[in-house]
Amino acid sequence: MELIGARWRTSTRSSTNGGDCVEVADNLSGVVAVRDSKDREGGVLTFSPAAWRAFVDLTRNR
Repeated sequence: MELIGARWRTSTRSSTNGGDCVEVADNLSGVVAVRDSKDREGGVLTFSPAAWRAFVDLTRNR
């Protein structure tokens, strides 16, 4: 999958755990991409926007 134009952002909580975090690109049409902030050239996971919202909602409630 081409992720041309992805604007990656790091969690605002990244600095609280030594920078070990993920980056998210949610500006693409129909897909949310997630990658390891320590290995930006590594693999990327992709989710539908609905699946990503469900994951975020579930983790916020924990």
